[in-house]
Amino acid sequence: MKKTLYGIPNCDTVKKARTWLADHEQAFDFHDFKKQGLERATVAAWLEQLDWEVLVNRKGTTWRKLPDERRAAIIDKASALELMLEQPSVIKRPVLAGAGKLSVGFSDDQYRQIFSL
Repeated sequence: MKKTLYGIPNCDTVKKARTWLADHEQAFDFHDFKKQGLERATVAAWLEQLDWEVLVNRKGTTWRKLPDERRAAIIDKASALELMLEQPSVIKRPVLAGAGKLSVGFSDDQYRQIFSL
């Protein structure tokens, strides 16, 4: 299956993941979800595999800038889906699809396990 790394190019964690994949000769497509957007079906599929609380980055600037009422309204998968489609930057990055189980975030150990290195 084709691997796709979702994120934004100026994110340091995404940069590290892209470099790691290239250095370990892992072919992948990069999907800049700020420029290319995200389809509802894609995010819905992610939410079938992972809890919304894993995907929504509550430590990031985008989350912190949301009005208190908006943050308080994110209580389940449906409300998280709408938020992620409206504000893709609220998604914890990067998201790696197509390399087995969906993966969020990056660390050397995490990717070594995913790719059995």
